[in-house]
Amino acid sequence: MQNFLLILFEILGTVLAADFVAGFVHWLEDAYAREDTPILGPLVARGNIVHHHYPRYFTRLSWWQSSWDLLLFSTVLVLGAWALGLLTWEVWLFAVLITNANEIHKWEHRSRKENGPIISFLQDIRVLQTPRHHAVHHTNPKNVCYCTTTNLLNPMLDGLHFWDGLEWFLEKSFGIRRRADTSLPGHGPGPAWLEEYTRPVTSTRTTSCHRIKDGSILESVPSKACAKCRVKICPHAHRYPLPLG
Repeated sequence: MQNFLLILFEILGTVLAADFVAGFVHWLEDAYAREDTPILGPLVARGNIVHHHYPRYFTRLSWWQSSWDLLLFSTVLVLGAWALGLLTWEVWLFAVLITNANEIHKWEHRSRKENGPIISFLQDIRVLQTPRHHAVHHTNPKNVCYCTTTNLLNPMLDGLHFWDGLEWFLEKSFGIRRRADTSLPGHGPGPAWLEEYTRPVTSTRTTSCHRIKDGSILESVPSKACAKCRVKICPHAHRYPLPLG
């Protein structure tokens, strides 16, 4: 019995550690990722800005589109632990959770029908973070609830003003100020390229596609299809192609 309880505590600790690390990265992206940052700007900042303007948009992305960078990080972590002789089941569990952090986040923006009975059940019993809990993060001023795996850490971290304290320290010590969030009232307008996510395009070769704004279908508009890779390019997001079908 004692060993069983110890394993449960180790599992809980590993889950919370992964939740915190993913939340820390989420906070860095929200607070400091900028479009003009070399390399990370296009890879991180752009998607982050889109998510705050159109929270449900990334539910249209595949697992690979959402998680390839996390998979790369986790692979390096596992290989490093293996090389040092530290590869345990806790490391594997941590790596799996980190790899799927964006996918778990994605489930919080999907409906119960989209998630299916298993994911919905795990959210209902609070094994996974609930959509209601995560909705607080998307409530202005969008500076709390950065952890997206469980409901456990956010109340403690936000209650302690943990993220506010980090931002205060960085500003006072290094003069680094939080990036303005253009999705907030009074902080706009957003970047001009956001029009790509709402503006239809014209093409001589078209196929049907739904125009989406914040996850809601507004109308059907033409969209162009690439004959080479056989994907349909959604008119409001050329960067993230959708499979034909």
